[in-house]
Amino acid sequence: MHLRDLPAGELPRERLIERGAGALSDAELLAILLRTGRAGENVLELARGIVARFRETGLHEILAMPPAEFARIPGIGMAKAATVLAALELGRRAQRTAKRRPHIDAAEDVYELLRPRLTAEKREHFLVLPLSSKNEVLMVAEVSVGTLTNTLVHPREVFEPAIRCGAAHVILAHNHPSGDPVPSAEDHRITRVLREAGALLGIPVTDHVILGGAAFFSFSEEGML
Repeated sequence: MHLRDLPAGELPRERLIERGAGALSDAELLAILLRTGRAGENVLELARGIVARFRETGLHEILAMPPAEFARIPGIGMAKAATVLAALELGRRAQRTAKRRPHIDAAEDVYELLRPRLTAEKREHFLVLPLSSKNEVLMVAEVSVGTLTNTLVHPREVFEPAIRCGAAHVILAHNHPSGDPVPSAEDHRITRVLREAGALLGIPVTDHVILGGAAFFSFSEEGML
């Protein structure tokens, strides 16, 4: 069967775009790298053959092969070999250098995480921390930078990063350049607006932490959420 004869929803590249790379088999991922097959064998069939060849040792063993040896596999060649070897090496390096995500158990953890970044700032920086169901920080996204007295915050900018990384809930945070972390009337208002928006989206706001010099204020710990 030619690859073009497959329904669009079964083509590896289209499946990756629609469902994400994690939904694809090793052969499908390899087929995307190879791009083309050879005479009498489409790219997916070629990829399946290579996966079968390395079934006992695993695809990582390709990295131990001299590039020229891998290239001699029928249907590969030097160009495809270089692409596959580069992808495998990149994955190996990414795994080796991956950092453990910060874990948030209390507002003090948010303070310690963001203190180096925010306490010396002369303007207010409003951040959102999307968290996993295990309270791991998936990312730290800066939503806005304001004047000394206010920031401009819109729910769309706050929750877009959370939706993008599949967050279970979010923590809001911003600094008070004055050094006084006590929330202003505007802080109370924006917290209420964002809490209501999060409830509608199914991504609850579980805290809003204000950093001020050597101290912090937590809406959650003060019973205001």
